[in-house]
Amino acid sequence: MMPRTVLSRCARLAKNVPLECARSTKHSVHRGMSSSVTIPPPACMLRPLEAPFRYLFGPGPSNVPPRVLAAGGRPIIGHMHSEMFEIMNDIKKGIQYAFQTSNNMTLVMSGSGHTAMECAVFNIVEPGESVLVAINGIWGERVAEIAERMGAKVHTLVKSPGGYFTNAEIEQALAKHKPVLFFLTHGESSVGLAHPMDGIGETCHKHNCLLLVDSVASLGAAPLLMDQQNIDILYTGSQKALNAPPGTAPISFNERACHKMFNRKTKPVSYLLDMTYLSNYWGNDGKPDRIYHHTGPVSGFFALRESLAILAETGLENSWRHHREVAEYLWKGLEDLGLKLFIKDRDLRLPSVTTIAIPEGYNWKEMLAYILKHHQIEFTGGLGPSVGMVIRIGLMGYNCNKANAAKVLAALEDALKQCRKTNA
Repeated sequence: MMPRTVLSRCARLAKNVPLECARSTKHSVHRGMSSSVTIPPPACMLRPLEAPFRYLFGPGPSNVPPRVLAAGGRPIIGHMHSEMFEIMNDIKKGIQYAFQTSNNMTLVMSGSGHTAMECAVFNIVEPGESVLVAINGIWGERVAEIAERMGAKVHTLVKSPGGYFTNAEIEQALAKHKPVLFFLTHGESSVGLAHPMDGIGETCHKHNCLLLVDSVASLGAAPLLMDQQNIDILYTGSQKALNAPPGTAPISFNERACHKMFNRKTKPVSYLLDMTYLSNYWGNDGKPDRIYHHTGPVSGFFALRESLAILAETGLENSWRHHREVAEYLWKGLEDLGLKLFIKDRDLRLPSVTTIAIPEGYNWKEMLAYILKHHQIEFTGGLGPSVGMVIRIGLMGYNCNKANAAKVLAALEDALKQCRKTNA
């Protein structure tokens, strides 16, 4: 209770406030407003959030383990707090382990895998420079468009969906086009292909070209060794085998890439993705202080750190082995159902995302809708050039186990029985 002397003092002060001031305070909120609110609160915003539980057995995102969800739900701290910088340093070490690299220029983009894709192209390539892009699915198509939009001279190596490039084919194109950057997708999720990587980095370096690799769908699920395989720039996404929610994208640049990146004649086309600033934000530029650049996704960083901790506890080689074992179990079950795997060569199949040819006579959209409705399981069709060719099944990270593979097989068996089959 407020002391009497204070109350009396407040009362005396209140008496001395002019009536005009009181009126001014009362009505000041209305000054500068030409009219009143006319748009009412939307009815949907007055209801609680509802989101169904689904088994996310498509190409991503995948279901997130409870401990990662709990980490993302921790109280927010400031994005420029020293404790946040310590967490970012932990994340950097976790990425270095996952990528198998000692690169200092290792960090996380505030955005999905596309953000890292654009960051790599925007920082490495200058307008007018030659870029070579391998296209055997959608991700090469995306990089080619990104590079073209920022003014690069884009050359492409193209295979039909699911095809792969020999080292000889790559070297011939490098010699012909003399690019500063060659892009290749390691885990092409639109077709379920894990591309061979050995020898490609050395070939690129022989032709004074940097190698950029997309591992969004493969990191943690299929063997990939950044330093040993001479990959200059590698990026991935958080939402697949890494077990984290969408919205963060690890990326790493080696010294060769940094030399090209930080000796540009022109500024990168994006301020947000400019590595001059991002390298400082992540404490990678050797300067004593980190300067504000943008507000990073604090909760997303919490979740990513926890997911990288799970990978470290599991062990990278154990994770690769586990994904392969579950994939082999799934592949056999699919063949037992009479389904045809899209990638014929077992050694080229992506363990995290399996593709099956659309069963003859079936409407794939009808099948997927039936499975979602009756089994609460998400599969997806093709993407980009593989649309109408495949059904994609993803078992990665937290979802990667034989019990879930059995759910997949049961759902497909049911759909094959219940969905209409045409003679077409």
